[in-house]
Amino acid sequence: MKYQRFLLWFILGLTLISAFIDLPTRPSIDFKFGRFHLFRDLEIKQGIDLAGGTHLVFQADMSKIASQDKDSAIEAVRNNIERRVNLFGLTEPLIQTSKIGEEYRLVVELAGVKDINQAIDLIGQTAQLDFRELAPEATTAATLADYQPTGLTGKDLARSQVEFDQNTGAPEVGLEFSDEGAKKFSEITGRNVGKPVAIFLDEFPITIPLVREQITTGKAVISGEFTLDEAKKMSIQLNAGALPVPIKIIEQRNIGATLGTESIQKSIQAGFVGLLMVVGFMAAYYGRLGVIADFALIIYGLVTLALYKLIPWKIGGYCRFCFNYLWFSHSGFI
Repeated sequence: MKYQRFLLWFILGLTLISAFIDLPTRPSIDFKFGRFHLFRDLEIKQGIDLAGGTHLVFQADMSKIASQDKDSAIEAVRNNIERRVNLFGLTEPLIQTSKIGEEYRLVVELAGVKDINQAIDLIGQTAQLDFRELAPEATTAATLADYQPTGLTGKDLARSQVEFDQNTGAPEVGLEFSDEGAKKFSEITGRNVGKPVAIFLDEFPITIPLVREQITTGKAVISGEFTLDEAKKMSIQLNAGALPVPIKIIEQRNIGATLGTESIQKSIQAGFVGLLMVVGFMAAYYGRLGVIADFALIIYGLVTLALYKLIPWKIGGYCRFCFNYLWFSHSGFI
């Protein structure tokens, strides 16, 4: 009895919370506890087919990239573009790579873009990688502003790849410099033993390792408590500057929000019609138990929509199809 009562109150509380999250006034969640900070604007993230936006296709110039490095180079460009788009304030961009014959292309879909020209300029820039050291007058309380360029840039870095420590098996990030880069790196590490050297990508630091000894071989590793995914991500970021790939836009299509508005209206109408059909059928065929099942179905819909707003998933045509499929399958129609 106590368990059933607890379950009833739990379902009631979950329903009320879900209904509050689903309100069209879009309440927000802003919770802070120490260093933990959770913020959700609870706005439904709409895909490009609903919110409108821009579809861009870029072609990568691989003429100066070695054949064995082309796949890693295009992946580095894709990740660099995704990072730039996120910094630009656009959420959940769709960025894909494709290969047509010997041509490498990137397909970028930006939902809800307002200043498209600025976005194109931002995406089309070639990544800028450089190594920086602390200024001589810097103290122990140094900030990023105290790091100054060393003259060692992405042009001097041949490639980066994930390696594994021979003793511990821990993942590391390996660096391999060109002949000219090896000389510069030797000088930099020689005068910075025991000091940090920062690596910046597009004016943002991606890692600030501590120099343990002078490195004269032109090969180095960045070690730390990396997971394999973290090491791969850093290697890709470094390759974005080590393997600069110019890109040019070859296709641009603006998708108006009119299509999205019509689609949303039709989906709402179809949802109400489907709900009324399900409720009527269940109540008529199963009686009292059918009415209870109808309430359960409504609660299920409220909770599902709340999850879409909390996580948040981006809703598009495919998501609507999945939602409708789940709705009717749980109703017993599928």
